[in-house]
Amino acid sequence: MISFEPENPCSKGLNRRGGGQGEHANATPVLRLALNATARVSGQERGLDRRTLVSSQGKPCSVALLGLAFTMAEILLSLTIIGVVAAITLPSLTGNINERTWNTQRKALYARFSQAIALMPSLNGYGTLDDTNDTAAETFVTEGLAKVLKINNICDADHLTDCGIPDKITTTEGNLIDNFTNNHNTMAKFNNMFNGSYSHSGWGSAEDNVTSYSQSDTKAAAFETQNGESILVFYNPHCQQDYNQTNWHFIQPKICANFVYDLNGNKGPNTVGKDIGFITALYPSDSVIVSPLPIGKWKNNSVQYLQAASACMAQDSESRPPNREEAAALFCNKELLGGYNGSQHWGSMIITSSRNDTGNFWTQSLATGHQWVPENSRTANGYLQCIKR
Repeated sequence: MISFEPENPCSKGLNRRGGGQGEHANATPVLRLALNATARVSGQERGLDRRTLVSSQGKPCSVALLGLAFTMAEILLSLTIIGVVAAITLPSLTGNINERTWNTQRKALYARFSQAIALMPSLNGYGTLDDTNDTAAETFVTEGLAKVLKINNICDADHLTDCGIPDKITTTEGNLIDNFTNNHNTMAKFNNMFNGSYSHSGWGSAEDNVTSYSQSDTKAAAFETQNGESILVFYNPHCQQDYNQTNWHFIQPKICANFVYDLNGNKGPNTVGKDIGFITALYPSDSVIVSPLPIGKWKNNSVQYLQAASACMAQDSESRPPNREEAAALFCNKELLGGYNGSQHWGSMIITSSRNDTGNFWTQSLATGHQWVPENSRTANGYLQCIKR
């Protein structure tokens, strides 16, 4: 069987102005002149070179515009440029979106914790704390927090990863903390509200003059919130009230609970200052809840106390020096900041924005945990870690 395709009158005998054989062969002279004249006038008005196409039956088929079509090379070049620009801008754009998302989540989590802890009659007295029967942190969560905060899952010290606590954490200085949850010695370093034994005598009032402080390491607990955050808990059932110290004191007995949170569990990037941060609760009644977000690198020992605020503003318009409680939280979580070096950063005192009645600034030791007010600290120099609230 022989089949015939219908002939397209516009595919045969097409003639283009200025080229081809049999120009408008089957069109009447009058029609050809009219079509070409119209094309020339229209093209001149638009600044384009136009062609009139006429079928073999003398009927106009279409008007083609020259100069509007892209060549394959031009299309490929355009796509290449778009790809390069996208490769450069998309990571930054995605990073900015993530930063805003984490910042919103962090503030929401802090607000929920502040409201929940305010509903608790006291932050101390939960569970027992000794070397043989350590149930304090887990009891604090099950019998305390769980009654004022929506919690999905609670994990003991041996099953922290079941609550989404990551095993690898990157500090603000870029150091990697490996085997975080499974290594007791690594975990003990983070329990700075207890770990260590220090002594001091001869300074301050009777309340300030804590001549010695020691506390064995304690077990941690963890839980997951209904919003998907993973929270690691260190707890002190014997925390003490603030006595409005005027000078030297250890901060460890004032810290009731320290929470290390991960906003998205094991999804990453598991980096402090991004999806990982900390919330610290001080004083069993009239508690103060702080969640300082470390900003930038450490400032060296050349920052003058009076210039600390402007030095932080130069880094970021929203950053500032920590107050006394925020400085205590930095001590409690110093391993998450990274760069631990007793002869450099941690051996010196961190400038705070808080002053005593003489107008001098409080400082926080990240080596031993004590706070005190150096004489003439307004004109002295010190180390500075800027934070956001």
